[in-house]
Amino acid sequence: MPTTAPTAHALADVAASDSTLRRFLHGLPGVDAVGLEARAASLGTRSIKTTAKAYAIDLAISMVDLTTLEGADTPGKVRALGAKAVHPDPTDRTTPATAAVCVYPDMVPAAKEAVAGSSVKVASVATAFPAGRAPIAVKLADVREAVAAGADEIDMVIDRGAFLAGNYVKVYDEIVAVREACGTAARLKVIFETGELSTYDNIRRASWLGMLAGADFIKTSTGKVAVNATPANTLLMLEAVRDFRAQTGVQVGVKPAGGIRTTKDAVKFLVLVNETAGEDWLDNHWFRFGASSLLNDLLMQRQKLATGRYSGPDYVTVD
Repeated sequence: MPTTAPTAHALADVAASDSTLRRFLHGLPGVDAVGLEARAASLGTRSIKTTAKAYAIDLAISMVDLTTLEGADTPGKVRALGAKAVHPDPTDRTTPATAAVCVYPDMVPAAKEAVAGSSVKVASVATAFPAGRAPIAVKLADVREAVAAGADEIDMVIDRGAFLAGNYVKVYDEIVAVREACGTAARLKVIFETGELSTYDNIRRASWLGMLAGADFIKTSTGKVAVNATPANTLLMLEAVRDFRAQTGVQVGVKPAGGIRTTKDAVKFLVLVNETAGEDWLDNHWFRFGASSLLNDLLMQRQKLATGRYSGPDYVTVD
């Protein structure tokens, strides 16, 4: 279900002009980098007991956007990934399905076929992913084709060049246009590529810009650069969605993506969610992991809890 349209919430006036939008974004409190990283590190040391760990593993599995975004993707590979999303562990049907399969627009039909009849959504990257270097008409055509093919979710990339140049209105207008192209059929995730934004202040500004423009989710990264999701940048984005809901009543999801590979990593991020945004975000409607290899480790750890031993390397499929 999409969030409230950007024109309907309490902060809609701040985007009325370039000057008001700039004034608002640069008026946000500066980020205490040392404090942010210390809090993220502190929360990452929390330990959880066996029963809670079992719950956390199943919750994390249900939050995975199982992803393949390679030039060598084939319909067969996507169908196999979709089958894995529906039944991550074919030997144990109590294992929850993942939240979604995330693919390129031309792979949406194969993904839809693979997950038909299940709860698994099909997400598609768009807007000239991952660089976002294309005219707006091309970006919107990309989105419309993915939605027409059946995508339930669109993961768009912002124009980082425009953002870093201070052309916030251009970025805002593009997000609004993509939101409109999604219609009521697809939820919109807005990717900032935090590794290219350079500063925590920029990540905070991008988070608020995305939410003001109507994002259903804000997402850290494409997974295609050196620095992707980190506990600190995800904590900052969680603070932003918490504060945005407090001011507008609109809830927005968060999706860290890239570099989250182990169950231990996933649990750390779930602790961040619970301690920062709160229990309302501990649901795959509001929090996702953009990952491929993470699911395999979650399945291995789940089986370890159930049997007391680790499985062999052939227990999980290689994506």
